[in-house]
Amino acid sequence: MDYVELIGFAAGACITIAFLPQLISAWKTKSTKDLSLPTFAIFCLGTILWLAYGILTGSMPLIAANVVTMLVAAGIIVLKLKYG
Repeated sequence: MDYVELIGFAAGACITIAFLPQLISAWKTKSTKDLSLPTFAIFCLGTILWLAYGILTGSMPLIAANVVTMLVAAGIIVLKLKYG
């Protein structure tokens, strides 16, 4: 693994970790009133497209980051639909 891939994995980790506090907060408080469903839906679409791009180009940092990010964002959407 070269330094370029390490930078990609580090960037992906930052993007993924950024949404964890929101997911944890929504789960603990059972409140998602301040979250925008259209925003997260568009974000998920973008994540799916980045994942497809990563698969098509064989970029492991993009694939790994977007799979995990999609799971976290999908969790937020599920909580929004459940508690919203």
